[in-house]
Amino acid sequence: MNLLEKIFDQAKNNVKCIVLPESTEPRTLQAADVALKEGLASIQLIGNKQHILSVAADLGLKNIEKARFFDPETDQKMSIYTDLLFELRKSKGMTKEEAQKLSKNPLYLATLMIKNGDADGEVAGAQNSTGNVLRPALQIVKTKPGVTVVSGAFLILLQDETFGEKGVFVFADCAVTPDPTAKQLAEIAVVTGQTTRIIAGFEPRVAMLSFSTKGSASHEMVDKVVEATALAKQMNPQLIIDGEFQADAAIVPSVGKSKAPGSKIQGNANVLVFPNLESGNIAYKLVQRLAHAEAIGPILQGMAAPINDLSRGCSVDDIVKMIAITANQAAM
Repeated sequence: MNLLEKIFDQAKNNVKCIVLPESTEPRTLQAADVALKEGLASIQLIGNKQHILSVAADLGLKNIEKARFFDPETDQKMSIYTDLLFELRKSKGMTKEEAQKLSKNPLYLATLMIKNGDADGEVAGAQNSTGNVLRPALQIVKTKPGVTVVSGAFLILLQDETFGEKGVFVFADCAVTPDPTAKQLAEIAVVTGQTTRIIAGFEPRVAMLSFSTKGSASHEMVDKVVEATALAKQMNPQLIIDGEFQADAAIVPSVGKSKAPGSKIQGNANVLVFPNLESGNIAYKLVQRLAHAEAIGPILQGMAAPINDLSRGCSVDDIVKMIAITANQAAM
């Protein structure tokens, strides 16, 4: 059984409610249809039921009627969500009238459902920007205790099983925070370790990447990685983590043993934490294209509840996978 099969089986064995706020977007509806057919999740759709079913019928979908439907224009429970938003944001100057209007926005309503315990996770972004997806999430669900930064991890599935964990890596941050501080980078390392255990299902061996290996270069950018590595070890002493490493020292055992002979990693990393978004994003796209690897993500990390953002160029298959991953996150 490969990793994706395990993720799908885990979702089926512990069914969670995943809200899809972009409920008439064709790819999202097609993915919802697959998820319902396969039993990957209970699906919550937002909008007028008849309109959603009409769009689904035009797409030839057969399973959408199994979903839950919530119409913000008619459902009596809207007052609960409006009051919840008002209570959460009144200290920031939000009025009751503003809360009434904003709570009907599907992206806000989805996060309010999660906050109120009516849904377990959210997948959105097929027709909305990352900023639009994250804004209500950060205002309503917020980050986990002790975490100040949101990051995005990718599962990288290689054809060559001699690298990583039998060909599987977790890369972060490749999607959200452009230039993390040392403390933020440490947080990213720790939560990526958690993502690795929950989603990938193996024990993380985390390499903190740089253009230096164990002092081979001197620069403030290297200093940040060194500091982040020390902070991450303090945050989670049980986590196998080391750095700073050049990429080859992190993933090639012979190079790791030569350049960092005293390290616990020694070229056997299965989690790579990049010093900034620029390097992480470039790296995962290069590996995806040049090594013909499958890149699954971004899996958003650091949120107090599972909320995942899609690329607007995503496929139906991408959304199905993210529904299953979000269900896995919600089960832990």
